[in-house]
Formats: sequence, structure tokens, C-alpha cells
Amino acid sequence: MKIAIAQLNCVVGDLPGNLQKIRVAAKAAKEKGATVLLTPELSLTGYPPEDLLLREDFYTASEAALQELAGDADDIALIVGLPRLVDGKRYNAAAVLQEGKVAGWYYKWRLPNYDVFDEERYFEPGGEPFVFEVDGVKLGVNICEDVWFEGSAARAAQAGAKALLVLNASPYHMDKQAVRYNVVRARVEESRLPVVFANLVGGQDELVFDGASFVMNSVQQIICQLPAFEEALEVIEFDGRKFVAGPLADPLSLEASVYKALCLGVHDYVTKNGFPGVLLGLSGGIDSALTLAIAVDALGADKVHAVMMPSAYTASMSIEDSREMVNTLGVRYSEIPIGGAFDAFKAALAPEFIGRAEDTTEENLQARIRGTLLMALSNKFGSIVLTTANKSETAVGYSTLYGDMAGGFCVLKDIFKTLVYRLARYRNSVSPAIPERIIVRPPSAELRPDQTDQDSLPPYEVLDAIVEAFMEDDKSPMEIVSMGYTPQDVRRVTRLVKHNEYKRRQAPIGVRITERGFGKDWRYPITSKYLPDSF
Repeated sequence: MKIAIAQLNCVVGDLPGNLQKIRVAAKAAKEKGATVLLTPELSLTGYPPEDLLLREDFYTASEAALQELAGDADDIALIVGLPRLVDGKRYNAAAVLQEGKVAGWYYKWRLPNYDVFDEERYFEPGGEPFVFEVDGVKLGVNICEDVWFEGSAARAAQAGAKALLVLNASPYHMDKQAVRYNVVRARVEESRLPVVFANLVGGQDELVFDGASFVMNSVQQIICQLPAFEEALEVIEFDGRKFVAGPLADPLSLEASVYKALCLGVHDYVTKNGFPGVLLGLSGGIDSALTLAIAVDALGADKVHAVMMPSAYTASMSIEDSREMVNTLGVRYSEIPIGGAFDAFKAALAPEFIGRAEDTTEENLQARIRGTLLMALSNKFGSIVLTTANKSETAVGYSTLYGDMAGGFCVLKDIFKTLVYRLARYRNSVSPAIPERIIVRPPSAELRPDQTDQDSLPPYEVLDAIVEAFMEDDKSPMEIVSMGYTPQDVRRVTRLVKHNEYKRRQAPIGVRITERGFGKDWRYPITSKYLPDSF
């Protein structure tokens, strides 16, 4: 038999659109001789539907779409993911469609409730194995988290399955594919079944699903690998015992995979939400330059508008480099000086500020003027503003509320500053985009004379390492000191992380590419007196 893997970019809640995607995939699979089509987890509704799953009408609409799709299961078996409501209980389900009707159901057993997952809020666990037959061969079904633990694969084997078909909505983070391989190897060793792993692809708010679906044979070898970060359909042959090797997509470097994840996240957030394009403030610095390159690669130059808003503190090289970059990439470019607006704000506030020296207040005024101008352009033309803060800045509050934080989507929100530079180098290795001077000059907010980031922060190599240990790995300050960092730097950084939670709660969402980003998987209280180790 031939089994088709449909790596689909589904849209949450778009039942007609997702139904059509599955129909197109089924038609293509049948043309290639397939008698089975495997789709991703919750392919009919998109993943994750979040609190849509609390609405009874959502289940009614999903079931109606499934019945409509059943008519396409004439000479091919379709395995389709959707939520199901049965006797008041909600399940993360896979329906097997055969001969024009629903032939059976599998309910997800293991419900993840960590990181970005919240499935125990919505679903009841299943647990019963489900095996169906095609051309005399029995095939088992699992859903995503089921294969991360012992039990489900073995139950399918005990029920007579000769291969395991797994529907997945496994979000991307760096090095995630290696983790998936190891997990599936353990299930193959446990069950002795070959595994077909079909994964969702596409951006959904802060999550990016990378696809990268694969087939692993019964001796734990990858014999078919679909490409990452794009829709794909692949057909692989199975003789009832083993799979015949299929195509193997080339692996991506870490920088290439992160860059593609960012592009896909931007593309899908903008297009799925119906924005006509994007705006961003271009400063002549590395963060806005990388954000611009990603926006152009994700959406096309015609949908990107870069705005330089110079002040008296903006270096001439910042303007020159910005002009060079927009000419290279071919985007719309505007220059709106903010000196007059800045002077007007200072004049208005002068009676209140008598006797007080200039400080970060005046610096933040400049950022807020720029944010106001960008939001005005957004209101007028409908484009969404991309903010440019990176994870290092987001962690310690090195950004301005209602200033450079003003906007709808933060592209680099989960990208440490040290990785920003690596991604800039990677992008320039593909084709010229970011002027070299932007990459090599010391980073600066340019809000006062001769300012650099390191006037206020430790070197980014130190800052990033401390934030990663504290925020991603949950290490205590004393443990971080034992790693070789000074108590002064560790105290300063960890306290900044704690004290800037109120800012992060007001920041736009952004693409998640690490195991722990400042989003759904970071839920620290704003009001808290706890300091680890009383450090």
C-alpha cells in the first residue's frame, strides 16, 4: 500500500479552509496511488484552538465539516484530527474516514499541560487503542504526546497494528527535531512498529510549527524526511512489514532553521489576520535591520514600509546605513525627523520639570514620539507595526513602554542579542541585505550623546548567559555565580528580570524559538516579593 503524509498549514477556526486543504491533499494523494492519507493533529480546526474548545457550537461545526469530508473517503482512508464532544466530555480526537463514513475514532491519551500546552484545561484523556485495516494491513493511530511516553505505541502493537500513524502539532524550538527523533526511537524500540510522524506546519500567534514530518522504520532509521517550514505531501510505500525508503530533505543549520521560523511566524501572523502589510521603525541598528530583512523575506518588499525618525542624537551613519539597506531590499522608506516634536514635548513639560536634570525621561520621550508616529501610520494605512526588541532587552526592560514597545508583533522577542548577530551574518550569506557597518558598530539606542548599550547593561555575552540560566533553566542566582559570573552582574540582571515583568505583560507577542520564551510558557506574577536565594 501507499501512505500519504500531508504536512498542512491549517488556520485555527477556519473549518471551510482547512476542509478544502485536506480535500486537495486527498485528491493529490489518490493521484499518486495512495490508499491512506495522514493529516496533522486537529487538522480540521487548526491547533491550538484554546478556549474555542469550551464552545459547544465549535464541536457541532467541526462534526459537520467532518461529515462533509467523509464523502471524499471513497477509495482512500483519511485520518483527520478534530475535537469531539461525547456525553459532555471533550476529546482531542482522530477520525478515520473510510468508504464515505466515519469508520472509527481514536482519543488522545496523554494530554500535555506544560510549556505552551494547556490540554488538561480542555480535554479528557482517552487511552483505548484504535486499529483500522486497509488492504488487509492493520494500522494503529496515536496523537502527538502519546508517543512521548510509554504505553500507547505498545497498545497499538498489541491490538495488531503493523505500523503506527501519528498525528502531530509539535511546535518548533531550536534543536526540537533531534528530540523528536529520540522520542520516536524509544517508541519504536518499545513497540517494534515503524512510525509515520505527520506534523503541522505554520505560524499560530507566538507558536511556529515546523512540519519536518518523517518516517522511522522498525530498526530506528529515518527513511523519509519532509522539508521544514513549508507545506508538503509525500507518499511512501508499505508492504505490511516495512516501508520502502523515500526522499530525505536536507537538514538545516541552526541559524537557517531559526530564520525560517521567524519568517514563517511573521508571514502567517500578518496574512492570517488580514493585515495589508507591515511598518517598522528603522534606526540604523542591528535589531531593526534584522527585523526588516525578515519582514521582506516573509512578505515581499511591496508589503513593508520602513520609517527612519532621526533626532539630534541620531548618528549620520545610522541614516546612511538605513538608506543603503532599504535601497538594497527595495522597500518603501520614509524619513520623519522628531526634533520638532521632541522640543514641543519638552516645552510643554518644562513648568513641571523645573529644577530637575534631564534623565531617562527625556530619552523615553523620543522613543514614545516614534511609537506615536508609527501607530499613526498604522491607523491611517492599516499595516501592523513590527516592534524590534530582542529577548535580551525584553528580559531586563531595556525598552520603552508606549515607545519602541508600541506595535502588534515583536519579531525578535525570543532572540537573544548574541543570536541576532549570528542571524544577521546568516542572512547576508544568502544575499546582501544588512550593511556590514550595522553589524560591527557598538549597539546604541541613540537617545543621548555617545550612548552605547553597555553603559547600562553588562556585555551581551554575559547578559544572555545569565538570562538563559535564570529564565530558561530556572537556575538560582548562586548557581549562576558558580558558573563563573560575578555576583554583581548576576544580582543586577536577575533583579531586572523580576522588576520588568509589568512591561512584558504589556508587550506584543512574538515568535517563540526557544524552549521557554516570554509568552505562554512564562507565567510569573507581576506583584511578588520573592527573590531567589535572598540574593
